[in-house]
Amino acid sequence: MNTVKSILLFLMPVWLVLVSDLSYGGHAAIMIDADDGSILHEVDSTHSWYPASLTKVMTLYMAFDALNAGQIHIYDTIQTSYHASRQPNSKLGLRQGETLTVEDAILAIITRSANDAAVVLAEYLGGTEENFAVKMTTKAHALGMYDTHFMNATGLPHQWQVTTSRDLAILAWKIQQNFPKYYPYFSARSFNYKGRELRGINKFTASYLGAEGMKTGFTCGSGYNLISTASQNGKHLIGVILGGMTSAERYQLMINMMNNGFANRYSASPGRNITTVSTYLTGTPPYQLGCGNMASLNTNYGSGDESYNSNRHIAKSKPASKSRYISSRKSIKKTRLAGKGKTAKRVKAVGNTKTGGKNTHKTRTASKSKGKSKSTVHKAQSSRTRYHRS
Repeated sequence: MNTVKSILLFLMPVWLVLVSDLSYGGHAAIMIDADDGSILHEVDSTHSWYPASLTKVMTLYMAFDALNAGQIHIYDTIQTSYHASRQPNSKLGLRQGETLTVEDAILAIITRSANDAAVVLAEYLGGTEENFAVKMTTKAHALGMYDTHFMNATGLPHQWQVTTSRDLAILAWKIQQNFPKYYPYFSARSFNYKGRELRGINKFTASYLGAEGMKTGFTCGSGYNLISTASQNGKHLIGVILGGMTSAERYQLMINMMNNGFANRYSASPGRNITTVSTYLTGTPPYQLGCGNMASLNTNYGSGDESYNSNRHIAKSKPASKSRYISSRKSIKKTRLAGKGKTAKRVKAVGNTKTGGKNTHKTRTASKSKGKSKSTVHKAQSSRTRYHRS
């Protein structure tokens, strides 16, 4: 009996580590003061994560950098390749040979998270999407994003495309600092394309008091991600949430973090600055949701953000299990979209609707999903994956 107990005691830590990796249900987060880069709040800010469509913020950084250097111009006309036209949702629905301006591509990425527009822009800047991804990674490391690696311009799933909430906060901060002329594009709540007004999908930008913009992201592997920037009473904050279990949850986590930041409930720790804090990548990226296939992250099929390909099956998760991140679950208040009236302007102003709510979070374990979809081969590997409707 004593021998059995000894074996069980020996195996218990190993089992706990394995369960932790398989059912990681927490989230990663960071908030910084945009005036000086001081870190006000962080949760696993150096934990490796799949960026999903937050990748497109780096794509936009590259575009703004090229615009600043005069390499491209805002009204340049760019043509859609076959590869770009074959991107899955979210997208504009561009056809091969169809054209759009650089500004159209920027606004489509910000408001609609359009994968096809992101690839068109990437190919215009880098020749091929693969070459552009190499340039993205090089630039990211030059900015201090040492734990980030890009494999595409969209954020569609790839097992080697990883980042951290800390690195993404650096990216948002550098965009504010380096591109004051182009940063206001992130406040767009809709844009007019070929006579149609296409509304934005970022509910935080549309409804939070003082919101300035930024980007949403989603895949089954990443969960629901969000970068947000906001200003109130002369205070400027940048927040990053990675791994919300639902779309509503990521917004509520951001709202809580922003509310606490503006209410001065966070205080900067001496020496904790995003430019000087040491980097150390921890863990492997968690697979957040019970959709898709945990073992296959290198397919071109998937949801880049808030929509999904209609011929994919929807998977449902099993009941949540406990983890070290569990907290009591309360109902999450939905944020209201502001400014629903149509306008002829290309970029709308930010709404002033206040939102709030208590911090709520619950974890879930990944479950097997029903229904199969075809996958494409990326380099030497092929796989199948399925995604939630968000």
